Amino acid sequence: MAKKEKKPKKKKPEKKIYTYYKIEDGKIKRLLPFCDRCGPGYFMADHGDRYSCGHCGLTKYKSALEE
Repeated sequence: MAKKEKKPKKKKPEKKIYTYYKIEDGKIKRLLPFCDRCGPGYFMADHGDRYSCGHCGLTKYKSALEE
């Protein structure tokens, strides 16, 4: 029996911290919210319809935030 060759896994490029901020009119604006449980420094991931914290698992749905 022939052995299958494993394909090398593709690594995603790591997101840099400067992608979480934007400069407008000389002021810094955060593009993603901080986690309510973990506090400042822990950004929540944007998943389209919700925000999720990778540290504690807190999830906020965007439809609830818009109301």
